[in-house]
Amino acid sequence: WMASCKQATDAGVKPSYATMKVEAADKELSTSYSATIRGRQDIDIYPQVSGTIEKLCVTEGQTVRRGQLLFVIYQIPYRAALKTATANVEAARAAMATAELTYKSNKELYAQKVVSEFSLKTAENTFLTAKAQLTQAEAQETNARNNLSYTEVKSPSDGVVGALPYRAGALVSANIPYPLTTVSDNSDMYVYFSMLLALTRQYGSMDEALKNMPEVELVLNDNSVYNKKGIIESISGVIDRQTGTVMARVVFPNESRLLHSGASGTVVVPSIYKDCIAIPQGATVQMQDKVVVYKVVDGKAVSTLVTVSGISDGREYVVLSGLNPGDEIVSEGAGLMREGTQVK
Repeated sequence: WMASCKQATDAGVKPSYATMKVEAADKELSTSYSATIRGRQDIDIYPQVSGTIEKLCVTEGQTVRRGQLLFVIYQIPYRAALKTATANVEAARAAMATAELTYKSNKELYAQKVVSEFSLKTAENTFLTAKAQLTQAEAQETNARNNLSYTEVKSPSDGVVGALPYRAGALVSANIPYPLTTVSDNSDMYVYFSMLLALTRQYGSMDEALKNMPEVELVLNDNSVYNKKGIIESISGVIDRQTGTVMARVVFPNESRLLHSGASGTVVVPSIYKDCIAIPQGATVQMQDKVVVYKVVDGKAVSTLVTVSGISDGREYVVLSGLNPGDEIVSEGAGLMREGTQVK
């Protein structure tokens, strides 16, 4: 009798639920995105002439200035070609001078009716041909001079030297599979990541988003947080239909040279909501594309549709509509609730 009496008493106990009263407050949620790091300008250096590398003038990771010598390609064939081209110019100039004298002489003789018009025209054509040959020889000299200058490979910008896959003695040309090196301008670094479009929508327009977005943090691969914050500088206008994201570019200052082009990391973007209602995700139930919470009204659970921000930190949702400060809701186990359940 005592056992059956105890069972009856237990059966009459109603389960209790955790509840909370919602309040408005400022809230910051952070969203993390995988990112790639690039120099402000990464320039692949290819040779413009063929030959063997005679000298490497820099080392990997060295800081270089615009115009600084990086490589020297074997120069003797190009010096010889320039000498030949210069000699050809001199010969062409002399030939043109002779042809010009002949033409002028024939002009005077033709005026005195000593030579025929044919002889005059022939002399003129010889002079014009010599003039064209001089122009051609001068162009070849310029080309030879340029080719010789190309044997000294110089940095096109300030930056840092990347990998050096070719060493002294290696035969290189404009068609080599890998560049001689890459010069990265890394005084500032560009960090690229795909960002949820919802992050920009809360600001109204893309321009307003760029003006008002907070500074972002960069977490490096060793889980350390980079000591400078970055500014979102641009957001692409093209949306990835599969993910609903847009490509964003953040600028991080890099005076310490701790960031390297080609590395990866994680961008942490804070979203700041003023005077908003935040609730635990455990207080919500997902029903297809809708989010439901259970308000406590007169001791009973009443299902209520709410609109939440698309941004969350995995623990809380920011409620955009459907709840007011002072409302009481079931804060845990909402998925087990039923409409009208007595809430103790």
